[in-house]
Amino acid sequence: MAYFGVGAGRGINLQDISKRADMALVFWEQAVADLSARDPVMDRIIQSCGDSMPEERGEAFTTLARAIVGQQISVKAAASVWQKVMASIPEMTPERLIATEMDLLRACGLSARKVDYLRDLSRHFLEGTLATANWHDLDDETLIRRLIEVKGIGRWTAEMFLIFYLHRPDVLPLDDIGLQRAVSMYYNGSQPVDKRTIRAVAENWQPWRSVATWYLWRSLDPVPVIY
Repeated sequence: MAYFGVGAGRGINLQDISKRADMALVFWEQAVADLSARDPVMDRIIQSCGDSMPEERGEAFTTLARAIVGQQISVKAAASVWQKVMASIPEMTPERLIATEMDLLRACGLSARKVDYLRDLSRHFLEGTLATANWHDLDDETLIRRLIEVKGIGRWTAEMFLIFYLHRPDVLPLDDIGLQRAVSMYYNGSQPVDKRTIRAVAENWQPWRSVATWYLWRSLDPVPVIY
């Protein structure tokens, strides 16, 4: 099993990290050290989670499909639905998914809308309209704009892809319910938070907002977030 990142070393070139997935192995330890030093709340959360790190799924199509499955539902529910999907389609490829009967996919717990989204994603991969070869050369916002052209991929899903597949270190998914809950709980006296408040809190996490978000997720749910 490959991991999101572990390693050591200062003076890491963030531009290189943002362009090359294999550079992800060098930044996690530095991110943890920096976040712990700057933010006492984050330090306590990191200490409570131990050496926890996200698991890498490996395939772009699988990562995007799983992120679509996880839209608007809890981590636990998403994991359950995904397990059923994988049991029905052991070889998760665009060809196999688009050929699977809707009734079988619905029986896994997917809504008709999500089935439609997954099929549209499959078509984009089969037709080559998602050019994966140059993804590592694109900055975060450019890549997000390209991904949200696919039916069913909104900004949140694109951000999950940047965090879990491309290993971008500084993504802040403002629409994520878990992030909102955690910032409310730890930084705002359990009072509701808006995007402006989250951005303000997260300024202190740059350039490691993906890592901070991961630890906030884990503080709420012991089940690792995987896409």
